[in-house]
Amino acid sequence: MKKSDFYYDLPKELIAQHPLKERDSSRLMVLDKNTGEIRHRVFADIKDMLREGDCLVINETRVLPARLIGERKDTGTRVEILLLSRKDANTWESIVYPGKKARPGHRIVFGGGRLEAVIKDIVNEGNRIVEFIYDGIFEEILDELGQMPLPPYITEKLEDKNRYQTVYAKNDGSAAAPTAGLHFTDGLLAEIESKGVNIARLTLHVGLGTFRPVKEENILEHKMHSEYYIIDEENAELINRTRQNGGRITAVGTTSTRTLESVADENGFIRPGSGYTDIFIYPGYKFRAIDSLITNFHLPESTLIMLVSALAGRDNVLAAYRAAVENRYRFFSFGDAMFITELDRE
Repeated sequence: MKKSDFYYDLPKELIAQHPLKERDSSRLMVLDKNTGEIRHRVFADIKDMLREGDCLVINETRVLPARLIGERKDTGTRVEILLLSRKDANTWESIVYPGKKARPGHRIVFGGGRLEAVIKDIVNEGNRIVEFIYDGIFEEILDELGQMPLPPYITEKLEDKNRYQTVYAKNDGSAAAPTAGLHFTDGLLAEIESKGVNIARLTLHVGLGTFRPVKEENILEHKMHSEYYIIDEENAELINRTRQNGGRITAVGTTSTRTLESVADENGFIRPGSGYTDIFIYPGYKFRAIDSLITNFHLPESTLIMLVSALAGRDNVLAAYRAAVENRYRFFSFGDAMFITELDRE
């Protein structure tokens, strides 16, 4: 299977640069995973398409404002640090740019000295181990000085940092938002729950590898990034009870999907636990845990478009993406949504 099998043409102006004023006013393309039939709705209509006894699975990860812009203490040279993963209380593996300005021993200051970083080591792929020095609580300082690590295709400034968080974001640790969840409001979730739809919660901390392009033409040679997940016993039981009672499992986003498929047994029942997953889902994969998926529109030739193609079929997905372009849908993180399911016959 080739990377180029998942290419589509996307006009640059369809890449959404800003979130809409109202989260649930995004457009929603509904795609029948079996037939390829398409319907056009708005996101708030998702409440009408979920049934009593179904289970909606959301990812409660919270994005860290992990992009810090400072200057070398000795030269004043501008340096940017992007936090990737925490090693201990004060030490992080990070991407530092420009790398040649950040060698072991170099010190970078932020916020006029409110925060200081010392480059301790250079590790795989040129990442740096960075130790931070500060007075106070690191998370509070990061909230004050840090910026959201927006994807590279978003080139305009985000005015409200909360718009790159889901309304249910709870557990710090992501370098990117689980963007399918950005469309939900507290009110919409309350309406869904009042309808008798179960809402299960898990956490998968999204890494920057989610934006890493597939470089190999043979996609089987692609190495997936690893991400930390946790799902507790209560939420695993809620999902399993839904399945036993004949309800559908709808994952919100590819992150929830990857977590559920990583912890499901061969019969689709969820085992609680935590750990790291590097599962790579592409056409030919047999889904065990989910029935439906709410997701955004993904980059050409990405692992994410491969995942949705595994659920709905490559031809159906590419036809839906062509329809989205023709109908001027908004693409990627701040764009419109897709609900991949089995449509009721009207």
